Amino acid sequence: MKIAQWMQHSGVAFGTSGARGLVSAMKDSVCFAYTVGYLRHLASLGEFAPGASVAVAGDLRPSTPRILRACAAAIRYMDGVPVFCGYVPTPALCLHAFAQGMPSLMVTGSHIPADRNGIKFNRARGEFLKPDEAAMRELDVSLPDGWFDTQGTLTAPPDLPPVTDVVPGFVARYRDFFGPDALAGLKLGVYQHSAVGRDVLVQIVEALGATAVPLGRMDSFIPVDTEAVRPEDAALAREWAADGTLDGILTTDGDSDRPLLADRHGAWLRGDVLGILAARFLAARAVATPVSSNTALEQAGFAHTVQRTRIGSPYVVAAMTQAAGDGHEPSVGYEANGGFLLASPVTRGGRTLAALPTRDSVLPMICALVAAREAGTDLAGLVATLPRRFTLSDRLKDMPTARSTAHIAALRHDPAQGADALGLTDACGALAHVDETDGLRMTFAGGEVIHLRPSGNAPELRVYVEAANPERAAQLLHTGLEAVSAWR
Repeated sequence: MKIAQWMQHSGVAFGTSGARGLVSAMKDSVCFAYTVGYLRHLASLGEFAPGASVAVAGDLRPSTPRILRACAAAIRYMDGVPVFCGYVPTPALCLHAFAQGMPSLMVTGSHIPADRNGIKFNRARGEFLKPDEAAMRELDVSLPDGWFDTQGTLTAPPDLPPVTDVVPGFVARYRDFFGPDALAGLKLGVYQHSAVGRDVLVQIVEALGATAVPLGRMDSFIPVDTEAVRPEDAALAREWAADGTLDGILTTDGDSDRPLLADRHGAWLRGDVLGILAARFLAARAVATPVSSNTALEQAGFAHTVQRTRIGSPYVVAAMTQAAGDGHEPSVGYEANGGFLLASPVTRGGRTLAALPTRDSVLPMICALVAAREAGTDLAGLVATLPRRFTLSDRLKDMPTARSTAHIAALRHDPAQGADALGLTDACGALAHVDETDGLRMTFAGGEVIHLRPSGNAPELRVYVEAANPERAAQLLHTGLEAVSAWR
């Protein structure tokens, strides 16, 4: 059966980054089949052969160990050698695997609830891109006789190998580039919740000279979304910052590849603002970012080349890699959720940071903190140096993808009439421009933006807005969510 058929029957399909679905649908047999298909695709590219090592790691969801064992079983079935890197951040896994020229996979659902999970596949030296996904879909995979019961559960699940510790190299990456005193004198909160990198982030902050204050550690999985911050997380940050002793608060999503950084007042910075600050600090000549990211990037004027992409790191990777290949270096990418990627090495102050073409949560947060220190200000002051454009986003939960896709398709047919019917022209003025790069992004006469897009990871409809001040952005977000709520 082709992998495409496995996906159709199981409901576990490729999203914006890897295959994701309900834990109940991610049976051992499904995860095994996908891993076999992944390795067969890599074999066709010369990146996997019998005897080759494949690195694996996972996040802290309750379902992750079981799925890891199914993936390890598939690697052994293909005569590969699983290298278990433990429960570590996705970028820590990738840093190690890319340096070794080793394929790798991360079992994670990122920020989505614990009743869902996923597998993110990587090639030997970079992310699994959309052409790879398309090729993998066409591969036929059958299960070996006797390995699974009638429920699709492994009859003899293997033990995972002893852990190969990749954390020291990950910590050294930032210490060696920024220096051991880069954050000296700062007191930084680290919101740990259930992020897989919660202890690693403390190590990195301390390795750069700051005092780390662990906060909010949880035993159960918490779906912290760095793009649509939960009200309770906004309240927690304000509470922790209230005594004025913290210079900032750092955290990440579940697999610790997307950052969330708050200033000393407990205000979380938007990921696309953080991306601009990091790109500017690194003197990037080329920047790739999704169409949903803040347009202050273009107005800031430091990048020679800006490429707007569909949402998802594979699209950003492809665009920034092309820019680097065209000679535009340093070439970087970032997403509205904060994930930051390096397509080429960066040299600053005589120190060089190697390329890491996958989402990195740590780099943009450290860049912003160091940039603020060098400018003699704090994070809020640093953000104030950017053009005044403000973005917000949220999601309409429990919105089946097929339904939201159908409504957006109808809206595309006549966007002006559709925007009027939704009451958006009354709120924003005449529709001036429509961008269909990913979903439907509507720009109105006054420059305000409402962008509608089905999530690639969960049954949710994403709503993105942009305006000239935060109050108006909040109004627009409410307007957008109200307008599409009738679709559910």
